[in-house]
Amino acid sequence: MTRPALLSAVASLLLCGLTSACGVVVVGTPSAGGRAPADAPPGEVTVVGATEEPVDELARNALADLQDFWSDQFPDVFGGAFQPLQGGYFSVDPDDVDPRDYPQGVGCGSDPREAAKNAFYCQAPDEPASDSITYDRAFLAELADGYGRFLPALVMAHEFGHAVQGRVGSPGPSIATETQADCFAGAWSAWVVDGRAEHSQLREGELDDLLRGYFLLRDPVGTSPAEQSAHGSYFDRVSAFQEGFDDGPEACRDRFGPDRVFTQGEFRDRELGNQGNAPYGELVALIDEALPAFWDRAFTDVFDADFDAPPIEPFTGSAPDCAPSDRDLVYCADGNVVGYDEELTTTAYELGDYAVATALAIPYALGARDQLGLDPADPDAIRSAVCLTGWFSAQVFNRGVPDVLISPGDLDESVLFLLEYGVSEDVLGSANLSGFQLVDVFRGGFVEGVEACDVGA
Repeated sequence: MTRPALLSAVASLLLCGLTSACGVVVVGTPSAGGRAPADAPPGEVTVVGATEEPVDELARNALADLQDFWSDQFPDVFGGAFQPLQGGYFSVDPDDVDPRDYPQGVGCGSDPREAAKNAFYCQAPDEPASDSITYDRAFLAELADGYGRFLPALVMAHEFGHAVQGRVGSPGPSIATETQADCFAGAWSAWVVDGRAEHSQLREGELDDLLRGYFLLRDPVGTSPAEQSAHGSYFDRVSAFQEGFDDGPEACRDRFGPDRVFTQGEFRDRELGNQGNAPYGELVALIDEALPAFWDRAFTDVFDADFDAPPIEPFTGSAPDCAPSDRDLVYCADGNVVGYDEELTTTAYELGDYAVATALAIPYALGARDQLGLDPADPDAIRSAVCLTGWFSAQVFNRGVPDVLISPGDLDESVLFLLEYGVSEDVLGSANLSGFQLVDVFRGGFVEGVEACDVGA
């Protein structure tokens, strides 16, 4: 988050989101049934090179369920029957390869060792039998150990999404192709959460870890979205997954055209030294200017009202008397004051500067809601404030907030803050929202704009 040399704000940006085709944000997820899924029976899915290790069983179960899901969904979404993969599936441990296990190589005839730290779908031109998925089981096991047992299944779902693209065509450049596959994976994951899969299980409580795992799968911050192998920023990939999760495969089919906006970007020259992170003191001053400027203009242009900007005041350890003493981010209607515990913000700053901006924007949005006549103590107030923080962030991204520029990776930091701190009652209070839901609500405000945020706009 930085100051630009010169910035021209566009008022109309306040009224819209980033895409013309926006879905409805679903706060909450279906409940998985109590039935324990059975492993796919022998022979239903053959994975060359597979072992009896749990990661191979997870992958095999996921592949069986993905075949069922797409056999059911493909005719309605794309027309025609879904053709099973012709080239098969391959499990590899690149550090322990017996060439006799792979007499024809793996996907598209590749050397098995080329799968190191990777999973890939391959379909060679004019070779239908190359239609295959290959994965490094040791790498997937590492992901499962760190970010939950479902992550290998998520990787299978992403690669299976590429198989769908192999049948209907890809949407364009690499970043669109990769995030559309994330969207397909999200649609399948919702189906699993709903308890409809025979062999896979994903519980609501595991979704936060799933999003944390996506952090490992993002492109390095500063990667150009035009890069030949670009996969997307953390925010881009998580957003695509949640879009499919909320709105199904039809959304994945329809929303990845040339007008889709991606937040991934390259560093400007002046950001190379600090990776786009403003010094903490400068950052706080910048936020102190940006939030009043944004909301003053929003009140004028959107709500046809005047805005009384609340001061933003730090505290240490104990909140002002007007708020619960154990709360780290507060808005006091009595006195119109926003407060924040510097112990929280200095710690959150380690995630990146925009994590701090996200933290302060949420109680500030509660103040804006209060001035619109909406009760800041309403049970849905935090949900709305997080959504409004996404709207504010979209305007920063679109250069609609004077004197502020978003830097590459900033929106990734919003996701990290919500997953790491947003679920703590000490930070946002008892909002009864998981990290997954908080990120989804933030995404709704970012993509759809103020209309998603339940403030009467």
